[in-house]
Amino acid sequence: MMLAFGPFMHHLSAPLCAAMLGILALPSHAQVKTLTGFSVEQVYAVPQDRGSWVSLANDDKGRLIACDQRGKLYRITLGDETAVKPLDTPIGHAQGLLHAFGSLYVMGRKGKTSGLFRLRDPDGDDQYEEHEHLIQIRMGNEHHGHAIVLGPNGKSLYVCAGNMTHYPKPGFTSSRMPQVFAGDHVLARMPDAGGHNNNAPPIGGWVLRISPDASERELIANGFRNHYDIAFDENGELFTYDSDMEWDIGTPWYRPTRICHVVSGAEFGWRFGSGKWPAYFADSLPSVLDIGPGSPTGITFGTGARFPARYQKALFVADWSYGVIYAVHLDRDGASFRGTKEVVATAAPFPVTDMVVRPDDGALYFATGGRGASSALWRLRYTGDRDTTSAQPVAASAGRQSLRRRLETLHVAGAKNAIQTAWPHLGDDDRHVRFAARLAIEHQPVASWQQRVLDEKHPRRLVHGAIALARHGEKQLRQPLLDRLATVRWERSDDAQKLELLRAYGLVLARLDEDGKLGRNEYAELGARLDAHFPDSNREVNRELARLLSALDSDHAVAKTLDLLESAPSQEEQMHYAYCLRNVRTGWTDERRRRYLTWFHRAAGFRGGSSFRGFCNNIRKDAIKNMSKAEQAAFGTLVTEEPKPREIEAVASNRTFVKMWTVEELEPLLAQKRSGHDFENGRKMFGVAACVRCHRFAGEGGSIGPDLTSVGGRFGIREILESTIEPSKVISDQYQPTVFTLKDDRVVIGYVANYNKKRIKVAEDMFRPGDFTAIPVADIISKEPSTVSMMPPGLLATLTLKDVQDLVAFMRSGGQRDHALFR
Repeated sequence: MMLAFGPFMHHLSAPLCAAMLGILALPSHAQVKTLTGFSVEQVYAVPQDRGSWVSLANDDKGRLIACDQRGKLYRITLGDETAVKPLDTPIGHAQGLLHAFGSLYVMGRKGKTSGLFRLRDPDGDDQYEEHEHLIQIRMGNEHHGHAIVLGPNGKSLYVCAGNMTHYPKPGFTSSRMPQVFAGDHVLARMPDAGGHNNNAPPIGGWVLRISPDASERELIANGFRNHYDIAFDENGELFTYDSDMEWDIGTPWYRPTRICHVVSGAEFGWRFGSGKWPAYFADSLPSVLDIGPGSPTGITFGTGARFPARYQKALFVADWSYGVIYAVHLDRDGASFRGTKEVVATAAPFPVTDMVVRPDDGALYFATGGRGASSALWRLRYTGDRDTTSAQPVAASAGRQSLRRRLETLHVAGAKNAIQTAWPHLGDDDRHVRFAARLAIEHQPVASWQQRVLDEKHPRRLVHGAIALARHGEKQLRQPLLDRLATVRWERSDDAQKLELLRAYGLVLARLDEDGKLGRNEYAELGARLDAHFPDSNREVNRELARLLSALDSDHAVAKTLDLLESAPSQEEQMHYAYCLRNVRTGWTDERRRRYLTWFHRAAGFRGGSSFRGFCNNIRKDAIKNMSKAEQAAFGTLVTEEPKPREIEAVASNRTFVKMWTVEELEPLLAQKRSGHDFENGRKMFGVAACVRCHRFAGEGGSIGPDLTSVGGRFGIREILESTIEPSKVISDQYQPTVFTLKDDRVVIGYVANYNKKRIKVAEDMFRPGDFTAIPVADIISKEPSTVSMMPPGLLATLTLKDVQDLVAFMRSGGQRDHALFR
């Protein structure tokens, strides 16, 4: 199900030229749709011999600097005519540019030497004769060194690099993160089933602060997948737009592209393969906003733009593959922020690579290109009638944000009174404050706070102290920590506190177990204690209980986890439980083993990214390997025959047709029932109606369509019904498919998901997000927006009136069981 909501847009035409992917033969114009009041114009079409531009920067004379992904640097002088000249320097291939301190900093390459370079013009002739290699950082593909930005104090630089990048050479001179990095998995992770990135550094992409000459190098944060750019707001808060791992779509460890608030010592939990941390792990930080599938590229705040005040303060971010520029509006939320997104400009295709605000004219300049695609420079301006005078600055952070920043000053070894100051805040209600307090303590010698953890009586401070001690302590602390954690009262803990407690247990087991085998006799007491609370009413708590009990080989893990697997409404949740059970050795009966093996054949109808099927197969292989030869023989074809992928219709719920509901008949029937709905049935119907395949809701489900968690706060019953029953009535520009007519008379309809100068990849079926149709660019005769939504009709046809009432109530509740609709 894909809801067709979106902001009011109007259309502007821009000359096609070379800007749109190399579709040079098309006689039409590229349609760039912009938010009302904004206009886009093409400033310069990049000739093929000047490459495909992926990075931009302002220089100190009002000009722009750009770089071809696989070639030279260029200087752009803007005026009545745009003049572009190549720079005479051997440095190029840049994916990050910054002019600061009288120098041009380049994240690029010179021959086989790569990393951060500083270019200077000592004689003032507008050429950079001097070039100095400051830091060795791997370059060569799109997951290595990226952006360079000026620090908020104007005295330092910040650089970022993606998940295939090892730490720079020379290494750090300091770190805001205690350097005790590990995967921290209580269950052995699986490498990517498609072989992607399995030899990458274990802790993902990072952000580094450096002095202008790079003699000082401080690690700020890590755990990113592949963030291309970073940006500071007016108060010095740092943000990035991190990428997803699209091959993981459909798995429980898929994480959508997301906006992250990059605080001191931040850990965002990216690990390769199945090892990506869920956002609720207490030793990591959550996103500010999940956006969905895409390819994040350039970002910048609207500071200095001649835009209305709301957009001067917005974070503009680009999605390369889906051709969108978003304005992300950030509101303070405790010690951090929460975000909402708004589409400012979009087209299909529209591969935006980088963007900057040019102070001279207050416009947002951005480049399109990348991967050899035809390239252009564009300008986004505000042409409406709203006031564009400089917005009043927002006061520097206060309250929880101020507290967090004070605690962050203690993220150094030997900080005065760090333990005394930070300790009370281990129990703070704010997650970012707790995180900052724990890191302040972890930076100090363990011997100075170890006993304080073991003596702590406050439950939340004890849990977060135990997390710190598990990360730094010796193995002999395992049992004392387990004993102290056993004093935390489960029944007095809310869901968040339960998850923190379970993560503390997991870290003790992952870090402090003697041999890493977690023998069940040794942990029988812990297993029994956790089993008494399994299953829980909260889905995420159940996920972690299943993970821990499976790792402990608990007696009842199989029976209870199988029940959850078979009742879970989403394939992601089912796959998580199957993943947990794959190496459990105790608690099996013939009946349970048959149910488990049968699930893999049922799951053959599930769909996901490129690695999804391989992950399912590898989970099954582990499960079979865990069986004796006699057991394998006893289950015959369930073991010997590989599950065969089937059409989704063949694995749909065995439900009978009820009727083709209309908006007119349902709206009054739903409006008159204001309470007494069934939460669990609503959640089940979210799966039966296939909503969960494309939409995320309360942290669960797919990411192809928009996240529906907040839909109840923005739309009424009629709007929800219209978008469900009549999906083509209004199609958001962001989710509008494109119709491609080809030379052989074929017509391909879908979303542009990837491209280069020779071919476009189109996703034709949202139920198969990893399956793409490749279209040679030379074969395209025409392309135009589709007037038919890719969301299929009739999704409510097997639902009774009560089912529809419960489904809509579930959607309106935001996933809150205690909502008035369920009373």
